[in-house]
Amino acid sequence: MAGGAATSVATVNANSFSHPSANLTFEGQRDFALGNGLFRKVWVSSPSSTQASDGLGPLFDARACQRCQLKDGRGHPPRSADEAATSMVIRLSVPARTPEEHTVLESGLAPFLPDPVYGSQLQAFAVPGIPAEGNIAITFEELPVELNGDETASLRRPAYSVEDLEYGPMAMDVMLSPRVAPPMIGLGLLEAVHPGDIFAGADPHDADGDGISGRPGVVHDPSTGQRQLGRFGWKASTPNVREQTAKAFSADIGISTPDLPDSWGDCTASQRICRTKPSGVQRRLGDTEAPEPVPELVSFYASNLAVPARRDVDDPEVLRGKALFHRAGCASCHTPKFVTRRDAAQPEHRFQLIWPYTDLLLHDMGEGFADNRPVGGASGQEWRTPPLWGIGLTQTVSGHTYFLHDGRARSLLEAVLWHGGEALASRDAVAAMQPPDRAALVRFLESL
Repeated sequence: MAGGAATSVATVNANSFSHPSANLTFEGQRDFALGNGLFRKVWVSSPSSTQASDGLGPLFDARACQRCQLKDGRGHPPRSADEAATSMVIRLSVPARTPEEHTVLESGLAPFLPDPVYGSQLQAFAVPGIPAEGNIAITFEELPVELNGDETASLRRPAYSVEDLEYGPMAMDVMLSPRVAPPMIGLGLLEAVHPGDIFAGADPHDADGDGISGRPGVVHDPSTGQRQLGRFGWKASTPNVREQTAKAFSADIGISTPDLPDSWGDCTASQRICRTKPSGVQRRLGDTEAPEPVPELVSFYASNLAVPARRDVDDPEVLRGKALFHRAGCASCHTPKFVTRRDAAQPEHRFQLIWPYTDLLLHDMGEGFADNRPVGGASGQEWRTPPLWGIGLTQTVSGHTYFLHDGRARSLLEAVLWHGGEALASRDAVAAMQPPDRAALVRFLESL
């Protein structure tokens, strides 16, 4: 029961990440269903006869939340030059150049500085009448890796660029970072973990000498104006599900909410044609394109996507893989369990024993898959430990086995072999295992 009483025990199939928390009340199930409908809602450009559904863009990466978070699961990079990157985006930022910009970043008021022309994210689609920003281009280099037992793995190192730019050149020092959509299960339970329990696992100066120096991501929470613990995003740059929802509406779809009320989304002041397009605000409903209760219901839905029950927990091969997982030191970052706080905002999330296999901390993962793009307090080599619960159902739900922040790993073993920095010793321990032991370790991961 990886998600405590909220765990889904439904039959395993392609919808395994889309079930509601099992302990929701009847009213909670109603709100979950309403949020699901809004999550799947396809937005259209303005003006439209479809009232309360217009406001798309003007620049966007998807027409609906569900089109990025396919079946609420893991996204993937384009698998061919002809495939649109609907579940992968390229984030953009530039270094601070002036004292004022340095102050903004150091104070935490902004996690990064967007490209002055293209904003915080490259949008590959646009409403009729204006050009999209451009397209993602990816090339791969294969890197052979020798493993114990006369086995050889191959890792693919991606290189990213943008092409067909329609609004002029990007900044010369622009930093590009790809992001695939992460699975959405268990978000409300992770938000219900007490900050003290997360801070307790931090060891920023490696005081115990184990080579692991995880540290919390601390970010500015615009809803309170205070510094908060970052829990979500690949670099722990977002404090809660509500803010994550608002950011996705704005940057991915171009829909305004009470949290981010600009109707033009990520259009910058340099893209004047973009900002002149009509908005989808319906004044009789509210002052934004997605007024309350839309963001509230979508956030409720995202917070209550159930974690599936584990499979094969008493299989001898799985148990042997579990022992190898701990012996290799993987649990030093992928902390197996927490108990959620007694005063969590939602009653169903309170005092639950959960098994997410993450410490929610930032770790230096080395140069191997660094994006060299700082976000908030995270450096270009630091990443938040991703939860492992549900990882064994990736193929079942998402139809692929691409892992890591940009989907470069084509299998769980490749994902492990990309680990470096603080995780290098664990990575080397896996590479040194005999083939049957590596297979048992993967078998354990597949049971999560």
